[in-house]
Amino acid sequence: MKLFSEAHKTVFVVDHCPYMAESCRQTVEFDMFTKNRAPGIIPLAPISKSLWTCAVESAMEYCRIMYDIFPARKLPATLSSMMSISGDQRLLTVAPKQLMGATRVNFIVSDSRAHTLNSWGQEDQNLQELMAALAAVGPPNTRMDPECCSVLHGLVEAVEVLCKCTDYQHEARTTLMENADRVSNRGRIICITNAKSDSHVRMLEDCVQETIHEHNKLAASSDNLMQIQHCELVLIHTYTAGEDSLVSDRPRKDISLALTSEVHSVRAGRQLPAKLTTLVQQHFDLASTTITNIPMKPTFSVSEQEEQHANTSANYDVELLHQKDAHTELLRSEGKNMTPITCDHFKGKKVDPHLCNSNRDGAVKDTVTLKWCTPRTNNVELHYCTGAYRISPVDVNSRPSSCLTNFLLNGRSVLLEQPRKSGSKVISHMLCSHGGEIFLHVLSSVRSILEDPPSISEGCGGRVTDYRITDFGEFMRENRLTPVAERGFMMDASMELPLERAKSQLERHTRYWPMIISQTTIFNMQAVVPLASLIVKESLTDDDVLNCQKTIYNLVDMERKNDHLPISTVGTRGKGSKRDEQYRIMWNELETLVRAHLNNSEKHQRVLECLLACRSKPPEEEERKKSRRKREDKEDKSEKVVKDYEPEKSWQDSERLKGTLEREKEELVEAEIIKDSPDSPEPLNKKPRVSIGEIQPLEKVKGPVSLLTMWTNRINTANSRKHQEFAGRLSSVNNKAELYQHLKEENGIDTHENGKGSRQ
Repeated sequence: MKLFSEAHKTVFVVDHCPYMAESCRQTVEFDMFTKNRAPGIIPLAPISKSLWTCAVESAMEYCRIMYDIFPARKLPATLSSMMSISGDQRLLTVAPKQLMGATRVNFIVSDSRAHTLNSWGQEDQNLQELMAALAAVGPPNTRMDPECCSVLHGLVEAVEVLCKCTDYQHEARTTLMENADRVSNRGRIICITNAKSDSHVRMLEDCVQETIHEHNKLAASSDNLMQIQHCELVLIHTYTAGEDSLVSDRPRKDISLALTSEVHSVRAGRQLPAKLTTLVQQHFDLASTTITNIPMKPTFSVSEQEEQHANTSANYDVELLHQKDAHTELLRSEGKNMTPITCDHFKGKKVDPHLCNSNRDGAVKDTVTLKWCTPRTNNVELHYCTGAYRISPVDVNSRPSSCLTNFLLNGRSVLLEQPRKSGSKVISHMLCSHGGEIFLHVLSSVRSILEDPPSISEGCGGRVTDYRITDFGEFMRENRLTPVAERGFMMDASMELPLERAKSQLERHTRYWPMIISQTTIFNMQAVVPLASLIVKESLTDDDVLNCQKTIYNLVDMERKNDHLPISTVGTRGKGSKRDEQYRIMWNELETLVRAHLNNSEKHQRVLECLLACRSKPPEEEERKKSRRKREDKEDKSEKVVKDYEPEKSWQDSERLKGTLEREKEELVEAEIIKDSPDSPEPLNKKPRVSIGEIQPLEKVKGPVSLLTMWTNRINTANSRKHQEFAGRLSSVNNKAELYQHLKEENGIDTHENGKGSRQ
């Protein structure tokens, strides 16, 4: 683990040769207060800064922003706490970003030789010391021989300074003792000069590379010096306005394993401080926030640019720099419904267009816009804050920045809201001061941990009551963080940190974890528990693979026996899904779980192959399933026919039944007449069958028909087709048959048309 990044040590090399005394050719109005000037007085002529002045002011602006956000006078809480913990190797767990508060700057001026203006010591790390040292150096001497002056002296001195230890590095090395060589030494060199050509720039890069190689050899045999693992060289070519640049821009390029270089060609004047402001944001991972609609009272001492606002109250904007972490919560809350407009420091993330500001040219700047709210006095403790970050104004000398700074230092606080076209106001940040320093507080826009926890039915899923609460409790127990007792990882740098190992385990356990009982089948089955607990491992043993395969075989046996599965029927009507469909859902979900962990190891692949092999059934098994499925379909159809019997059939059956009953009555009357005859034997009590095809359709009966009538009608109709029809009915006339004709002929009885007989 490398403790210190390139942001820990920064060396400024400013060219002090005679050509740096040239004018930048951008004039500055010196006589600004012209409101109360007496008549007849000639105004003062505008002035023009030199290249040296522009370079110094830009470097001081870089240092001011760095010292405001990462003050060198305070020991970072992370490092101080790690120093107090027993165990020397604990220091190895500190990340470079946590040590960015321990920033150090060394200033070197180069002319005929190199002049080092300060040291790495904490007492020299402030703007007052640097400005006093630069004032003692003075402007470049135009009488000095240009052939004797070169910026190479300063670059060689910068490499030598980087090999020296800072107080933080020295403390870390003495704490680690035998592992002192594992403390990294990386830094950054920012050189502001006036180069002659691209070949001149390449010569400067070669010089720095050779110097690093030579000084690393010297540091290897020294106890006080440190070898340079990596150095970033930032060459800034500045030239006067109105001239063409002789040096072209070049992005970051690797010169060697220990050196990377980038070239920036910038006009002196207003462009050079802007470039240094952009670089300080890149080097220290800073973000920009613009406070808009700041009300300001009129003033009597204003410049010509502010003359039009002298007698009226106007709203102003102030741009602030701070750590990028202050925008994390903002991006998280705004990341769902955003228009695809990006800012540079968001690195391609979607950002609300109202959060991005634009400059005068209309180009999008890498800044987030927040709106001023009504200030409050002493309510800092009333807001739930998730973070506080130091701020630094971009234009510290402007009147809006000065007014805002004084307002906050007087004990006031300002709430900041996100600008929106519609919807309610969202307060996301707050500005207030603590101990003479101004902080940007991030306010939580979600439920506070101090409030009562919400009901489980009030979550994102609405009124859902079948959450896997018991399983989630077991999940939390399996992924609980505890203090690390082992020390092996501290001595071996190749081992993974416990925190990273815990994050990796949490990621594996949550790749597929349904939250609701009704959304899963396998997690409701006790038979799948062995496989579900083993498949989430980072690597499997042979015994683990065997247990997973046994689980899959048990599921195959359950399907063969047609065992019931715990399928949720919430929201379904009727009998629910069929057994084959239930097992198909179960196999699909099990395959999803196994595929989610397929890339963990090669033995996870073996589990998936076993699962896929068991899912591909043999042909006889498929035929058996098809026949069972057809039988179930027939049963369902028969039940459907019974339940959904057509009304027209029921009407026809009821009419046929009515005709049959009428014929039975007529036959009973005839039978009574024959029975009354003394010569006739006792007739058999048979019920005549009715041929459905010969029944004449009668007039449809109006009104409802009962279910019993419909069912009886259907049964009688079906039964009538199951026996041979009565011969008399087949030879009947008008559906009437003569009974006992042979008896009547023997007794001499005449037959009449109506079927009734009379004696001669």
